[in-house]
Amino acid sequence: MLVVGLTACQGTPQATADGGAAAEQLTSVPPEYADRPQLSGTAILTMTVVTEATGEGTVTLELNGDLAPLTAGNFVDLVQKGFYDGLTFHRVVNDPVPFVVQGGDPLGNGTGGYTDSVSLRKREIPLEITVDGEDKPRYNTLLDQAQITQPPALPHRRAALAMARSQAPNSASSQFYITLSDQPVLDGRYAVFGYITEGMDVVDAIQVGDTIGAIKVIEGADNLFVPE
Repeated sequence: MLVVGLTACQGTPQATADGGAAAEQLTSVPPEYADRPQLSGTAILTMTVVTEATGEGTVTLELNGDLAPLTAGNFVDLVQKGFYDGLTFHRVVNDPVPFVVQGGDPLGNGTGGYTDSVSLRKREIPLEITVDGEDKPRYNTLLDQAQITQPPALPHRRAALAMARSQAPNSASSQFYITLSDQPVLDGRYAVFGYITEGMDVVDAIQVGDTIGAIKVIEGADNLFVPE
């Protein structure tokens, strides 16, 4: 699953990993996507990265569940499951100019995603972009194709955290990327759901094959709603 173009049922709150009460289902999420995990508010996470260049480093991520509830909720849910721990970064593009590092594929080759252990189906989430000035996200809508001229509320600036997908807008699953420089060409086409707030020097040093040691939620775990 690549960054293309440059190479959403009622449930009850679940207990979270830190013992807090989970947030309630969000009314802004369309009914057809209400069976997916959802994040309200923000969550702060730390990601340990083991790189060949610098050894072990720590990256801090801040996720925005108000502007990207499904995308951020999906990521936090996978983190709580330990899904990302031990996976590699399979794609790094920094030549001739810094672009992205990409990881989160259990197959390690850009084609995999998260498969639910109960349903045995691959979980996919829709393209989710909040337009600047609007109070809820648009789904399955590429802003340029819909002739929406307002920018997204979460733009692709350096250190953006976003979901990779195939050509289908609803095909994002577990693969994510981090932008190494401002990439406005991706705005309105891919879902940004947070930013790196510390440790971009660690991200800059990532090479293909470097490993995610672990990702942990340090704040905001109780903002996650996981339907039954």
